[in-house]
Amino acid sequence: MNPISVLLICLWTYAAIFSVILLKDIFTHRKTLVKGKKTQHILISFFSNFFDALGIGSFAIATTAWKLTKSNSDDLIPGTLNVAFTIPTVTEAAIYIQKIDIDIPTLVLLIAAAVIGAAIGARIISRFSITKIRILMGAALLLVAVVTLCKINAVGPFGLIGTARRLDGRQLAFGVIGNLFLGALMPAGVGLYAPCMALILFLGLSADAAFPIMMGSCAFLMPSAGITFIKEGTYHRAAAVPMALAGTCGVLAAGIVVFSLPVTLLTYLACMIMSACACIFFFDAWRTRKNKKHV
Repeated sequence: MNPISVLLICLWTYAAIFSVILLKDIFTHRKTLVKGKKTQHILISFFSNFFDALGIGSFAIATTAWKLTKSNSDDLIPGTLNVAFTIPTVTEAAIYIQKIDIDIPTLVLLIAAAVIGAAIGARIISRFSITKIRILMGAALLLVAVVTLCKINAVGPFGLIGTARRLDGRQLAFGVIGNLFLGALMPAGVGLYAPCMALILFLGLSADAAFPIMMGSCAFLMPSAGITFIKEGTYHRAAAVPMALAGTCGVLAAGIVVFSLPVTLLTYLACMIMSACACIFFFDAWRTRKNKKHV
């Protein structure tokens, strides 16, 4: 059987198990579902997952939208993100894994590294200063964005932008270790997308190769997190399914945009995303330090 088919079967099997657990929980609590503001949830999910499929990410967008519209309580936001956005994330991963040409061993090893990293991340991250991590990640993202822009415009001694579709030897080892580290940071709330883009560009892979790697990584991670929130009941039950359907539609719409973009434009988009995320890292680090001073 085709390795891609095996990977997709594993992914959709895991997603199916997640879906059964979700629907069973909703059915069990059907009499206590809190209705209202369904249109807002649908629109938030559609646009959040639309931008997620462009590589921008969905969590920050959705969280901000919920805060502004006051349509979801703060204690339910983490669970709702992981539960309602799991199927859209699996969908976008399946699309990009099939559509974008990338070496299978490279793809599988980097995805596996992120999953393993996330599994052990909570233990490792507890020893690190999250503020320092955010500052370092922000600086690294800005550096890679600048170097990549120089490559695109042939400025300085940086060479050409990456066009590779596979990693070998030391580069592969570096990629596995790098994605392992990025996966380990996810339990601390450090997103995978922009740092993974930076890693891919740094290693000389084509910019579009980041999409199946980063989305495949998250697609295998999110069902586990989602199941935990379902069992705890800390998510918006009434909105979960409508949001999952709307988010999937957003992913499909975004896929049309991404696959129509030349790699050069996609690389510019990646640089913009990395720069924006770097600013977010710096802001979060500053806010954390500020809050500690007032404690």
